[in-house]
Amino acid sequence: MEERISGFVDRGSWEDVVEHGERITQALREAGAHEAYPDAFEEWTEWRPKVHEHIDTHVSEKTAEQASVTTGEGEKAGKTADEDLQTAGERLSESYERLEDEDTEGAVEKWQDSLDYVARAADTASRKALRKVEDTVYRKVMTQVAPYYFDNDLISANIQRVRSQEEFVFEVNVNDEEYKEAVKEHLHSYEEDIDRWHVDTEKAIETVEAAEGAEISEESIEQDDANPKSTQN
Repeated sequence: MEERISGFVDRGSWEDVVEHGERITQALREAGAHEAYPDAFEEWTEWRPKVHEHIDTHVSEKTAEQASVTTGEGEKAGKTADEDLQTAGERLSESYERLEDEDTEGAVEKWQDSLDYVARAADTASRKALRKVEDTVYRKVMTQVAPYYFDNDLISANIQRVRSQEEFVFEVNVNDEEYKEAVKEHLHSYEEDIDRWHVDTEKAIETVEAAEGAEISEESIEQDDANPKSTQN
């Protein structure tokens, strides 16, 4: 792992970058970030690359979904663009009524409300239109020239394939400085204390047997995990 101002970087095979994501996730959990940022932590856990995934399909789809245009104020309020335009018309009519009653301050207030609803309606309509094309545009175009990325309040990350098709660079930054320092300490402790980090996948026992023509028992696997390989003189 390499540490930069922009975050924690790892380069290597797909398994290497998956392991990098797992270590950071574990460090975040041990630091308590999953409690301070529950939604952001869950989003990160869902997005980070998994050993069974492929960058051009799974990660691409998750990135396009995560990069989706965020919800606007009108949508958060559960209002469509047409409903906001109707409300804008009502506020404008109320503004004229206030003017007739010589309530200038009230008229200006209603007029401003009308403009706000018009702006919110336009925002809702534009977001809706963008969503119709953004997923296709992003996956077909943007991922060809830019890395797959993730960003929320807790984590900013990007992963990309470099040089050979089997090499990747995965850069992860913790946006909260307090948790970033805690993650840094945990990552260093992993490197010092753990000889072998286990990626979340089953051991391919059958593949090894076929390649080496040897029978491998569960007992021998446990012994290999417990004892580092030694070199005989």
